[in-house]
Amino acid sequence: MEGEKVSSAAAARLALLLRHLCPVGTASSFTAVPTSAHVVSAEHPAKFRYTLDNDRLTPVQRHFYEENGYLVIKNLVSDEDIQRFRDEFARICRREVKGNGLVVMRDISLAKSEFVPDEKAVTKVQDFQEVEELFRYCTLPQILKYVECFTGPDIMAMHTMLINKPPDSGKKTSRHPMHQDLHYFPFRPAELIVCAWTAMERVDRSNGCLVVLPGTHKGTLKQHDYPNWEGGVNKMYHGVQDFDKNTPRIHLSMEKGDTVFFHPLLIHGSGMNKTAGFRKAISCHFASSNCHYIDVKGTFQANIEREMEEIARSKYGILSSVSMKDMWMFRARLVKGERRNL
Repeated sequence: MEGEKVSSAAAARLALLLRHLCPVGTASSFTAVPTSAHVVSAEHPAKFRYTLDNDRLTPVQRHFYEENGYLVIKNLVSDEDIQRFRDEFARICRREVKGNGLVVMRDISLAKSEFVPDEKAVTKVQDFQEVEELFRYCTLPQILKYVECFTGPDIMAMHTMLINKPPDSGKKTSRHPMHQDLHYFPFRPAELIVCAWTAMERVDRSNGCLVVLPGTHKGTLKQHDYPNWEGGVNKMYHGVQDFDKNTPRIHLSMEKGDTVFFHPLLIHGSGMNKTAGFRKAISCHFASSNCHYIDVKGTFQANIEREMEEIARSKYGILSSVSMKDMWMFRARLVKGERRNL
């Protein structure tokens, strides 16, 4: 009985309050008004994590990169420029051009007895930062205008490569295991690093185009090591040791001059070259000069640092201890703005 009196009194007070809020002759229902949360979301769009505010990317392009970790720009590099890069690569293969730090590589399936100074014997040149004709790729205005969307205006070229993927010998050594490029880099943050990769001819599944796992850039750096593949694996071709094999894969078929920009945590690789020709591409990893170096000792990256130290000792006769930071400071070259930390 006592509980019923309390309930009745509460109902009466609520009725009185409603009469004050909704006097006779006015609407008896409440009208919803925006809360502070609604107002904020309306005036300030969701914060972008992987791209910077400028007018270069369309909203569609920006959202695509944010969600997928890569973006293909069609017909970005001219046929004339690509031909100049091809000609310089041929001169390097003939040993007519040299550059400080330039590394010339060949596939492990090629026996030493087969080596001749010819384009067919070389599968990759990297660290061409002192070869001016190839380094010109890193300074192309049409490349840098997109790079700035990810790094900001102070841009360093950190790692350069021209890949000449050979026809597979049958040992499947022309594959590149699925990996994250950040595994090789002792600088952060990852969000201020981007790779530009340009097809120097049509690339598709037949000649080993890039394969990407969209959205994996949102994850963390995973442990890498050599995959247990038949036929062996090329030097320093580490692969992610643990990732979801069921993640959808996208094969990036591209035409000559098309360029893909991608995040250093994006898991990617490439398949075998099943054609009789060589598949060429040129690339550069760019970073904001505001990035900083880290010590990789005791981390997943310690194994790649040890391997780089071994190469420095055996190939270049460097006997003192060399850190990844030292090696990357040697490679780095400013292309735009001011050099700050890197």
